[in-house]
Amino acid sequence: LEIVRHFFDANKPVAAICHGLQVLTAAGVLQGRTATAYPAVGPELTLAGARFEEVSADKAVVDGNLVTAPAWPAHPEWLAQFLKVLGVRIEGV
Repeated sequence: LEIVRHFFDANKPVAAICHGLQVLTAAGVLQGRTATAYPAVGPELTLAGARFEEVSADKAVVDGNLVTAPAWPAHPEWLAQFLKVLGVRIEGV
């Protein structure tokens, strides 16, 4: 959890998908952030102070340095958005 807090404190890129958001809620780093996750995790995000955005399973949500997605069908968009946060330029897509 200390590593997670370090990444958020330093505004480093963070990506989480499905139930992985539970690590972020346990670290207490989602207050005021917008994120998505597997639908059953939504109430936990809300309790942690996040704005839970319910999206289709193939979509990703970006909030600054944080990229989240609800499930594996989002892998292409989730990874593409995370690469953008990392500063990678994607061509030919």
